[in-house]
Amino acid sequence: MTLDTTIQSLLGIIPVCVFLGSLIYIDSYKLVRFTRILQLIVAGGAAAAISYVVHQQILDSGLVERHVLSRFVAPAVEEILKLLPILILLRAKRIGFVIDAAICGFAAGAGFAVIENLYYLSAASGRGIPFWIVRGFGTAVMHGGTTAIAAMITKMLLQRRESRSWLFALPGLLIGFTIHSLFNHFLLSPLFSAVAVMVVLPPLMVVVFAFSERQLQSWLGTGFDVDSELIKAIRSGDFVSSRPGRYLQALREHFDGPIVADMLCYLRLHSELSLRAKGILMMRESGLPVPKDAETGQKMTELHYLRSAIGPTGQLALAPLLHRTEQDLWQMELLAE
Repeated sequence: MTLDTTIQSLLGIIPVCVFLGSLIYIDSYKLVRFTRILQLIVAGGAAAAISYVVHQQILDSGLVERHVLSRFVAPAVEEILKLLPILILLRAKRIGFVIDAAICGFAAGAGFAVIENLYYLSAASGRGIPFWIVRGFGTAVMHGGTTAIAAMITKMLLQRRESRSWLFALPGLLIGFTIHSLFNHFLLSPLFSAVAVMVVLPPLMVVVFAFSERQLQSWLGTGFDVDSELIKAIRSGDFVSSRPGRYLQALREHFDGPIVADMLCYLRLHSELSLRAKGILMMRESGLPVPKDAETGQKMTELHYLRSAIGPTGQLALAPLLHRTEQDLWQMELLAE
């Protein structure tokens, strides 16, 4: 590999990787595991390979001209394929906050950009350094940014409506497509487009991170107090007279005594595990090591058993006493990791 080729490959790959590393670094709660990030980078690379095949098929078929493909078709295909792994994680409740949605989205976009630029390195080896500055600081970061923006918007919409519908991905996809398409129209010179991406995207991500961290801190504080009070009431002799206790007593009219007892055990275990998840996030934010806890795994197993024992109807009956927001469902996935 010649010196020029080395410089070109570094310019094409390093900026987007540094940007992704910066997002991971400023996430003080370390919401996304490193293995998950690697998986998303690979998924983004696979999306780039699939996109290339799709684009070639469209060009070979003569359906559209190359400039139409570049400006409209390619942005649509690429944004859908990049966002797809994020949507799968959202449906599986593996993304809890806007912060980790942004990191996951940018990781998928970074994987796409790396593979795309490696292809260009072999197909356009005669291009000069300015071309690779635009590819690395403009196009590559744009790929990560559009997917991150689409992921954040989708996550925010899902939080508000508590839905798993794929339709909630459309606004984020539309915005990502619009940014990508405008970038490919070259309304500005390629160099100015790259500068615009680097000027606009970092402050935007910082603002989003600040907003989401405040949201996370609020959720931690409120949830910690609620879970603590519930466990305190269950362990005291006054639980029967508390609001949750009276609610469980009323359920005896509709469920057998053993089922109601299982509901009480489920409520206690759920609250204890919820506190454990919040404690893990607090330790991460403080930079403290999180020790392995075998008891957590045993409690998770018992929780799954109790969930089966009380059945779907029992779970619906318990819903008013349990936190069922996106974040509260995600925290159980955090403990299962």
